[in-house]
Amino acid sequence: MLLEPTHSTLSLRHQCKLLDINRSSYYYQPELIDAATLALMRMVDEVYTRYPFFGSRQMARYLCAQGQDVGRTKIRGIYERLGLQASCPGPHTSTSHPAHKKYPYLLRGMSITDIDQVWSTDITFIRLRKGFVYLMAIIDWFSRYVLDWELSISLEAEFCVDTLRRVLSHSKCDIFNTDQGAQFTSHDWIKTLQGSDIKISMDGKGRALDNVFVERLWRSVKYESVYLHEWDTVKEARRGLAEYFDFYNHVRPHSSLNGCTPGSVYLTTH
Repeated sequence: MLLEPTHSTLSLRHQCKLLDINRSSYYYQPELIDAATLALMRMVDEVYTRYPFFGSRQMARYLCAQGQDVGRTKIRGIYERLGLQASCPGPHTSTSHPAHKKYPYLLRGMSITDIDQVWSTDITFIRLRKGFVYLMAIIDWFSRYVLDWELSISLEAEFCVDTLRRVLSHSKCDIFNTDQGAQFTSHDWIKTLQGSDIKISMDGKGRALDNVFVERLWRSVKYESVYLHEWDTVKEARRGLAEYFDFYNHVRPHSSLNGCTPGSVYLTTH
């Protein structure tokens, strides 16, 4: 249990680090989710990973055909909770903040020819045996190298900004691409990028595949790690994902890199 900052000899940041949680999670009030909804969320996540072009209507019809009694309204709510959108254009996109500025997509038609030319990120749902967490990762487009990643029990922007700052402490890119989600249009996220003179690019509305390399990363993470395990705790998930990302970066050959690993391309070029 975390101690109150005023009565502890350890800072709140240090306590959170020891417990493998983000500072924002200390203040987060968890929303209770019943077992049936959690099971449906897990099912939606698996189907969406296989068929990312499914909108809420298609997902509801598909699950009904599999014997699930679920309507489109319920699926819409789960899509919103998981931050999902169909990869084809449609009216439902990832949740944005109406007061946040949106930026144009800068990568259409651009040739990606070097490391640190373009980075991108996204957030995905990671299931636990009796709950879930959110995973955020930053990837280099040219090498597919995962620069850093983080877990959080909430969708607050802080864990994304902290991860970005860690990466920028030792490297930087020319362009950073994200979707239009509230985490990536937040003041702190935009200010951090602008402070490093990085151009900001955002996916077009309803165009999840503008960030296709992160979508492919999520598919690999889930089929090659998450769906093969049943993690009980955030700590177990963190350990398992750390092992996977080390494997992904330094052991797993990548077809688009002529059989090389992302790490061998990124680190030898850097």
